[in-house]
Amino acid sequence: MRIALDAMGGDFAPGPIVAGAVEAVLDDRELVTVLVGDEARIKAELEKAPDAPLDRLPIFHAAEAIGMDEKPVEALRKKRDNSISKSWGLMAAGQVQAIVSAGNTGAMVASALFAGERAKMFLPGVRRPGIAAIFPSHQGPIVIIDVGANMAPKAEDLYQYGLMGSIYAEEILGVTAPRIGLLNVGSEEEKGTDLTRATRKLFEEGPWAGRFVGNVEGREIYEGHVRVVICDGFVGNVLLKAGEGAVEFLFSALREDMARLLPEFPVEVGMKLSQSLKALKTRFEYEEFGGAPLLGIKGACIICHGSSKARAIKNALRVANVMATDRINAKIIEGLAGGAAPAAAPSPDA
Repeated sequence: MRIALDAMGGDFAPGPIVAGAVEAVLDDRELVTVLVGDEARIKAELEKAPDAPLDRLPIFHAAEAIGMDEKPVEALRKKRDNSISKSWGLMAAGQVQAIVSAGNTGAMVASALFAGERAKMFLPGVRRPGIAAIFPSHQGPIVIIDVGANMAPKAEDLYQYGLMGSIYAEEILGVTAPRIGLLNVGSEEEKGTDLTRATRKLFEEGPWAGRFVGNVEGREIYEGHVRVVICDGFVGNVLLKAGEGAVEFLFSALREDMARLLPEFPVEVGMKLSQSLKALKTRFEYEEFGGAPLLGIKGACIICHGSSKARAIKNALRVANVMATDRINAKIIEGLAGGAAPAAAPSPDA
C-alpha cells in the first residue's frame, strides 16, 4: 500500500508528521508512505529517526505549503507547487492509493474538487464528497457527516452522506446495519428546513428506508440510538468544534479538581480514579482514529486535525490503509446505484 502524506500540513509540521509516518511504516512492513513537501526539511526530520526505513519513506518534493489561515481556492491558484495539490496529483495518477493531511481542510476539499474534475476522482454517482467525523456515544463510536466539506448541500447530498456514513460505520467501526438519523431541531416530521424535509422524503421513499429513523436532536447524539448523524457542513463543523471545546473544558476542570482532591484519597483509590479519567478521555480523543475520512472519492483520504501529533498521524495512516484495501467504495457505488440496504438493528432501548 502506498499513501501520500502531506508532510507540510498542520500546526506543527513537518516534525510530528514525519515522526508519525516513521512509526506507521515501522508497524506495517507493507506500508509505503510518500512524504510530500519541502525535501530539505523532511530529510532533516528523518535524520532524527535513525531506525527509519527510508526505502519506504520516499520524498516527493513540493516547494510550497498552504497555511491554515489562507483562503483555500485563492491559495491553490497562487501556490501551484503546494504539498496538498501534489498529494492529490499522485493519487490521480495512480501512484498512491490514499492521502493523509493535517493541513488546511478547505484546501484539501477544494483540491479534491479540482482533482475530481481533472481526473474523475469522485465515485460514480457522488455529487459532492463529505467529511465524516467520529464521535463517542453510550453505544460506541458514531459517525457525523458532513462536518465541513459542503456548506450548502442539496437533499441528494445529505442522502448520499447518510448512505456513505452508514457503510463506513459498518466496515470501519464494526457496527451492524447502523441506524441513520437526520440532525434537526425536533423529532417531529414537520420540523426543520426545506432541506431537511426534502432529505427525509428521499430516505423514506428510497431503498435505504430500513436504516433511516427520522429526525434526531443534538442532545440525542451521545445516546447512540443512531450510529450515523447527517447534517450540512456548516452545522456539522460548528457541532464538531463545540464538542471539542466542551471536552477540553470538561477535562481541564476535572484535572483541577482531581489535583485538589487526590491527596485526600488513599493511594490505591487515587490511582484508580486517574486511570478511569484517562480511559474516559481516550474515548473522546480524535487521535484514536487519526482524523476524518473524506467519503465519496476514489481511493481514500483522511483529513487530520491541525494540531495532530505523531500518534494521530500514525493512526490516520492505519485507517487510510484499511479504507483503501477494504470494499467500502465498492459498497458505496452499489448503494448509490440503487442497491437496497439491510434493515437497521432495533434501537438499544427498543
